[in-house]
Amino acid sequence: MLIRAEESALVVIDMQERLVPAMQAPARTIANTRRLLQSAHCTGVPALLTEQYPQGLGATVPEIKKVAGPAPILPKMHFSCMEDPGFAEAFRALDRQQAVLAGMEAHICVVQTAEGLVEEGHDVFVVSDATASRTLESEHACLERLRASGVTVVTTEMVIFEWLGRAGTAEFKELLPLIK
Repeated sequence: MLIRAEESALVVIDMQERLVPAMQAPARTIANTRRLLQSAHCTGVPALLTEQYPQGLGATVPEIKKVAGPAPILPKMHFSCMEDPGFAEAFRALDRQQAVLAGMEAHICVVQTAEGLVEEGHDVFVVSDATASRTLESEHACLERLRASGVTVVTTEMVIFEWLGRAGTAEFKELLPLIK
């Protein structure tokens, strides 16, 4: 199944000041999430960002906040975004069948959010190179579980090129520097 811009929403989960430094490959995760947010904006894909218990874990890191544009940043206490009434309402209001997920921690908030979205009948894509945990073992276990649940594991470039759909467009030319 292709990831289509007109059917997708991007969800960036808990990329916060006190979480990011503890993750595996934080620079890669931030760089790819930035690329996803820029691509979403260019292709008309709405985005939602979350912050888990921001009083304790801090705000979204500035590198992500800078490119989030008009995307709302929603605080939450539940590990699954879909268990949080504010997020669930905001996501449902987007009226999108596909959810593209990136963020932290893969084996906690990302996996629980993905499972909640699958339970509601959404097509879920987790971006492996824009998702992280504190240990590689947790990341691998998360990806195995997601695949077993019918979630599709993808990469940043897969998402960008599927949102674009073809070369030669104004959007393709605008995003080309991000993928070179």
